[in-house]
Amino acid sequence: MAVYTEVSDEELEEFVAGYDIGEVLSFKGIAEGVENSNYLLQTDRGNYILTLYEKRTKPEDLPFFLGLMEHLAARGLACPTPLHGRDGQSLRELCGRPAAIVTFLTGMSARRLTLAHCAGLGAAMAEMHLKGADFPQSRSNDLSVSGWRPLFETARARADEVSPGLAAYIEAELTALERDWPTALPMGLIHADLFPDNVFFRADKATQEEKVSGLIDFYFACTDALAYDIAICLNAWCFEPDGSFNATKAMLMLNAYRKVRPLSVDELQALPLLARGAAMRFLLTRLYDWLNTPAGAFVKRKDPLEYYRKLRFHQGITGPGAYGIE
Repeated sequence: MAVYTEVSDEELEEFVAGYDIGEVLSFKGIAEGVENSNYLLQTDRGNYILTLYEKRTKPEDLPFFLGLMEHLAARGLACPTPLHGRDGQSLRELCGRPAAIVTFLTGMSARRLTLAHCAGLGAAMAEMHLKGADFPQSRSNDLSVSGWRPLFETARARADEVSPGLAAYIEAELTALERDWPTALPMGLIHADLFPDNVFFRADKATQEEKVSGLIDFYFACTDALAYDIAICLNAWCFEPDGSFNATKAMLMLNAYRKVRPLSVDELQALPLLARGAAMRFLLTRLYDWLNTPAGAFVKRKDPLEYYRKLRFHQGITGPGAYGIE
């Protein structure tokens, strides 16, 4: 279970007393999530999520994350809304950790991704990009092209333990990405971690089709090229369990996105390069965790070579046609 900080009944009662959310009925840890400690909190007024922000989350970034969620929720996007305590603050402290309570979203993440899921994700992502356009704050993306080489240097010496020749391969690809990375694409607020477990779906009562009911976990959100968010999702949503790329899923995701927010020719042409960069980002973070997560840790390590294989695929793409775009 990804709960790093245990909260006693006494500490919880004192913390919740700082909010106007009623009496605590139940409280249990949530296994999902790898960065922070999350609890499902039920009171006599409803359900909420309590998050304690652990050491990998920079405290100075938390006002940005919480402010962004409030901004998006106020504009009608289905996402967690931070609650303000009786003191007016949404960011408080519990067990020596920064902590916040947010609203609970109904729905479930998809275990088996369908074409409809990918289309729903595309439309929801575009809606998020538009509704975040007037958010007044910004945050640089520490895990974009300028941050990849420093991250690689922390793992270079042992990279070949994961796969022979991996260090030389990453070095060559980093050089190419640093040389060719686009710098003039439309910018804005991106989620930067829209994996399937961060998107909730519910069945529509009339059609029984599953539709997006909410986006969660904004703790990698930042200011970057909007199309880079799309590239992350091409990697996370459009590869099958056997490693093959599903161009139909990509086409439906991209077409649904474009109906809400049209993509420029430059954005479309940059997709293969952006997808390579997105694959590199997760290859490197997984590689670091693979080499540095101690045995018996709470978090299960994720295979970095999954993203090595995705990166190899995108290196063979020369235009957006491979993603189903004419």
